[in-house]
Amino acid sequence: MRASRAQTAFTGEGPWRYGGRWSSRGVRIVYVSEHQSTAALEVFANRMPFVLEEQYKAFHLEWPDDLTETFPLKQLPQNWRIHPASTETREIGDRWVKEQRSAVLALPSAVSPADTNFLLNPEHANFKRIRIAPPIDFEFDPRLLNR
Repeated sequence: MRASRAQTAFTGEGPWRYGGRWSSRGVRIVYVSEHQSTAALEVFANRMPFVLEEQYKAFHLEWPDDLTETFPLKQLPQNWRIHPASTETREIGDRWVKEQRSAVLALPSAVSPADTNFLLNPEHANFKRIRIAPPIDFEFDPRLLNR
């Protein structure tokens, strides 16, 4: 994530303002990835234009397994990977937040479907059980743009 947004990283402010693949505007959700490499790939795919010189931060999170609901892959809409995101995928996250079923929802990454992304609900009672380490600096390898 851009360093300038690290202070509000876990408020759901960005998706609340703009929406995202798994949420509509006006819904507070935090998007995170299981691995730092997947998070970097997501930033690279979604940040246009991508500016290598910007400063980025990464966070390490931990939470108990009982906080996570895994969305059944068979229930994903056929168009779940399209860009821009479909109404159907936004409805999945919107419904999950509204129903307050869990603090964490596991879903595949649209950029790398074999990898897992997580939605965090900052308004869920168990959100406070998620441990968030202080941010660390993250640098993209400059070779990514030298093509």
